[in-house]
Amino acid sequence: MSTSSQGKSLAITTGNLENDPDHLLILVHGLLARPSEWTYTETELKRNLGKSFLIYASSSNSYAKTLTGIDEGGKRLADEVMQVVKKTKSLKKISFVAHSLGGLFARYAIAILYSPDTYNNGRAGDPANFMMENSQKTDFSRGTIAGLEPINFITLATPHLGVRGKKQLPLLLGVPILEKLVAPIAPYFIGRTGSQLFLTDGKPNNPSLLLRMASDCEDGKFISALGAFRSRVAYANPPSQSLDGYKHVVDVEYCTPIPSDGPQFPPEAVKAKEIAQNTQSTVEFHEIAEEEMIRGLQQLGWTKVDVSFHSAFWPFFAHSNIQVKNTWLFKAGVGVIAHVVDSLRQQETSPILATSF
Repeated sequence: MSTSSQGKSLAITTGNLENDPDHLLILVHGLLARPSEWTYTETELKRNLGKSFLIYASSSNSYAKTLTGIDEGGKRLADEVMQVVKKTKSLKKISFVAHSLGGLFARYAIAILYSPDTYNNGRAGDPANFMMENSQKTDFSRGTIAGLEPINFITLATPHLGVRGKKQLPLLLGVPILEKLVAPIAPYFIGRTGSQLFLTDGKPNNPSLLLRMASDCEDGKFISALGAFRSRVAYANPPSQSLDGYKHVVDVEYCTPIPSDGPQFPPEAVKAKEIAQNTQSTVEFHEIAEEEMIRGLQQLGWTKVDVSFHSAFWPFFAHSNIQVKNTWLFKAGVGVIAHVVDSLRQQETSPILATSF
């Protein structure tokens, strides 16, 4: 069985035992949540993935700590991951499965943990493991995360573009006037995280954090870190019919990378932010910001998985169903978790995909 932990102290593992895990799988919860909300997912992962996985539910951003900002949460998560890696010497690979806001924490954390150093089938920088037989060589030139080979980066209902407009915040029912009213007061309820999610943070010469996170900039190599993973998968919630074998999973599509010839961070967004602040009109800024975030993230290939809970008993709880926060109320998402498990298992046994960057 897989090893698992929910933010608990880990004894140092030397890696000399045959049963020691070599693949670290980090589970990251969302806003005002706790590690125990991964209980069902963790059980399914342990049951299906085998002894090579160390499944670790992050606890560094529980409850109110999720309100201190995406950057602060990302830093805490990065520190937590490094502690696990240091205490488990057998690890060689790393993956993330994150729900909602947790996906943004994870994106910030991997930029901190990213190194362009080539992975060498052991630990990065370990010369004893650098040489391999030609038949075993594999190109890991994308870089490493926490000194490990990055395999999967999976997000469940993560607001990669923030929650302002485009009906991205379920609680507001897609009503434009509510979205306008909530944006300026969000920080009073959900702290710095609120201003970052609604793109109201930053200054004219320092654009919103989520916009910066769609590029490689002085804050971090956000795109390079994401690009280091063999597979990037985003689960979302549009309507349709379920795929056979995965209830409520309606479509799977691989979106190929779209190269960008523009600068790392285009000046139009900075100019629009300045105009918006001076004129009190933010429509132009948010339209440009969204376009630039999409442009940045589309530089990488993503697998998009559409999920619909319209036929579920509690369809309005789609955001919780997709994670199966508990089985007595949010069990509609069990097919989604089964799909996640199978995706992880497939990547574990498949050769590196040339199109994944």
